[in-house]
Amino acid sequence: MIEVVVDDLAFVEADAILRPADDTLAPLTPAMKRLDLQAGARFAALCQVQTPLNAGAAVVTGGGDLSAPLVVHLVLQDAEVSGGREVIRRALRSAWQQAAAWQLERIAAPLIGVGPGRLSIEDAAELLGESFPGRGQGADAPHTLRIIVDTDEERTTVDAAIRKFRS
Repeated sequence: MIEVVVDDLAFVEADAILRPADDTLAPLTPAMKRLDLQAGARFAALCQVQTPLNAGAAVVTGGGDLSAPLVVHLVLQDAEVSGGREVIRRALRSAWQQAAAWQLERIAAPLIGVGPGRLSIEDAAELLGESFPGRGQGADAPHTLRIIVDTDEERTTVDAAIRKFRS
């Protein structure tokens, strides 16, 4: 099931949230910087990496002070690659694999890849919708994706973009 809600990602009830990051797990957007502040010092300590990660990877950490106990970090840029539709698609596939391995059923996500010079709201919503494995593709897959947006207008836009992916 995919649903779109106007909410604050830091307070959403879910098994895990998706968080776009760079190769050192640093936040990529002002919204993710605010999320990190809400998550607190424990979360910051969990986001330390020994070696930079590759774009397209996904890793799981604890959620610190967030409502969700876990965070799945999607690495969208590294020293050689910076975002783009295919990197986001790879990172989402990696995130869904991690979610299945961790037996996560309810995932909350912002619109991955939205921002200046990146994907439109519609494109980001479609990537989330088309990649989400919870549409009856196996018992290990997450079953619920809650796409978190900031406004009712964004919710209407995202609802229209993902209509064909809803189960």
